[in-house]
Amino acid sequence: MVINMAPGFTEEQLQHVIDRVKECGFQPHVTRGTERAIVAAVGSGGARTALEALGAAPGVDSVVPIAHPFKLVSRQTRGERTRVNVGGVIIGGEEAVVMAGPCSVESREQLFSTAIAVKAAGASILRGGAYKPRTSPYDFQGLGTEALKLLRQVREEIGMPVVTEVMSTNDIGLISDYADMLQVGARNMQNYDLLRQLSKCNKPILLKRGPSATVKEWLLAAEYLLAGGNENVVLCERGIKSFENEMTRNTLDLAAVALARQLTHLPVVADPSHGTGRRDLIAPASRAALAIGADGLIIEVHPCPERALSDGAQSLNLDEFATLMKGLHAPIRALVSSPATTVSPR
Repeated sequence: MVINMAPGFTEEQLQHVIDRVKECGFQPHVTRGTERAIVAAVGSGGARTALEALGAAPGVDSVVPIAHPFKLVSRQTRGERTRVNVGGVIIGGEEAVVMAGPCSVESREQLFSTAIAVKAAGASILRGGAYKPRTSPYDFQGLGTEALKLLRQVREEIGMPVVTEVMSTNDIGLISDYADMLQVGARNMQNYDLLRQLSKCNKPILLKRGPSATVKEWLLAAEYLLAGGNENVVLCERGIKSFENEMTRNTLDLAAVALARQLTHLPVVADPSHGTGRRDLIAPASRAALAIGADGLIIEVHPCPERALSDGAQSLNLDEFATLMKGLHAPIRALVSSPATTVSPR
């Protein structure tokens, strides 16, 4: 249930509602807007009829059932769109944000040359994998801690926030010391132990959709993060498995981007690199994603894709990325826009 406070409510009235929600056996989650406040009553097994009676409480405007199982992620619980602050870069604001960099960190020279080039071209956040989940145990698995140190050096010397993937609950603390944003990869979208631990983390989370996950499952995975206390979540559509398995690596589900933006207040970005698996499709897929409403893009870039240790076929070289960014020319903000509220890392 969502309890909408009336304009002009007092703090005493709000606290009374919070206390009553707890007495009814639910967890209260408060969202404050410029003029109003919303109290989401989350949980199961509580006294639902008692919550409905709160419509008569002083300072309450209305009590509305939440239509979706993802209670905190739903737009019903937050009237304004969320903005997530990643090292000073706002995702979900007036302009689309581009995250770019190599699939995996291979060397200092590779990482620094890429970072300098993508920043000059207009990217705001550097992506780079320190730990890589690979289908084959014989493929390059990443440089680990060495890569994290290089990412931190880039952040300090070039001035770009960093996003990198976390694969294990054991690595959350270590990676949080080096990165500005932690990525949950597609394979880990439903790793609920990992999500529960990340919900207690003080870093923003980039949550990629699983290759076979429905939109509902994707949003419920985000619900784990918000329910645990981390509201700094950005959703990422990175392509799904379909009957097409010869011409493209995945099928970039642009309809899911638009649908997610309707259903949730969280920012939604697209990954045209994984979504297509083809460097020649990245530019048109990027334009399409922004046109349908994406809050940003995450793109793989490598100085020499043919020598990349992972995902070279879907990586742009430095010149190709610069050309792509010129094609997205300002304003590269998506066509869909609505008021937002900023959520900063705790």
